[in-house]
Amino acid sequence: MAVLPGLILALVLAFAGQFLSEFIGKDLMGLPKSPVSAIMMAIILGIIIRNTFTLPATFQAGIRFGLVRVLRLGIVLLGIRLSLAEAGAIGLQALPVIIGAVAAALLVVTYLARKLGLSGKLGTLIAVGTSICGATAIVATAPTIAARDDEVAYSVACITLFGVIAMLLYPFAAHWIFSGDTFQSGLFLGTSVHETAQVAGAGLVYQQYYGDPRALDVATVTKLVRNLGMLVVIPLMSILYHRSSTDGTQAPKWWTMVPLFVIGFACMSLLRTVGDMGDTPFGVLEPGTWKAMVSYTKEAAEICLAVAMAAVGLGTSIKGLKNIGLKPLGVGLFSAVLVGVVSISLIEVLY
Repeated sequence: MAVLPGLILALVLAFAGQFLSEFIGKDLMGLPKSPVSAIMMAIILGIIIRNTFTLPATFQAGIRFGLVRVLRLGIVLLGIRLSLAEAGAIGLQALPVIIGAVAAALLVVTYLARKLGLSGKLGTLIAVGTSICGATAIVATAPTIAARDDEVAYSVACITLFGVIAMLLYPFAAHWIFSGDTFQSGLFLGTSVHETAQVAGAGLVYQQYYGDPRALDVATVTKLVRNLGMLVVIPLMSILYHRSSTDGTQAPKWWTMVPLFVIGFACMSLLRTVGDMGDTPFGVLEPGTWKAMVSYTKEAAEICLAVAMAAVGLGTSIKGLKNIGLKPLGVGLFSAVLVGVVSISLIEVLY
């Protein structure tokens, strides 16, 4: 299979990250529990390999498979950690912060990009990628505003760079800013880190460093709700563009913008909700059996996410950033900081 070489490499890096985490924390530092995140080690190993060696083209399909398919499977399986009521409650609580951060990015970043002389399309793509869901939103928005290939590539590169930096730094910043409050920390990670993969990685790093899974749960649900912003934002960008253009481009149908893994996550939460009802799960299982199934599913989700995080590292090319130029990078940095500041401010005021 074409995906095997890259997928196996990502899997090896995921296990290598776990090994290095244990080796550094326990063997070298002599601590009972390693303070070094296995997820962070896997990401860093991937970045080093990608930017030190020239990977053969045969690895690319598997890396992409890990970054997209395995990640989405991991997100779906994470749904087993929360009942539908718990997931819904988190989503409702997160909604004001999501709306505030998205609106700020769309309005301020597009204005700044225009003032700096960037094309309106490039500014729009960076704003959409920062505010909604990274490269997915960029790729979905690009054809509706007739963006050029270089504009798409520049905006994706900006989102990738600052998203990876945020993924590695924000878990520690969140723990410090919110004094260890895992709900607020998860809300911050879910609203300020760009890509779904990066949010999952940040949540896992937080979980591994601070020993509390709630931040990952909150960050995941918050990000999935944020992803649904594509249903509103992309048609809006298309409408604004077509007010002054007649080149024939059309907005995609609304149902094509609903990520299937969001539905899968909700279905797994529903499964957990039904399974936890009554003394006999589903009327046929022993409580101990159901508990074991939930535990195994959680472990499978974290393995999938570890592989996906290694793929994130393997897909992060630093060398490709030199062609972007300082202005797009500056706008990308500003937009990342803006969303983070707005998120922190709203969380401090509302919670």
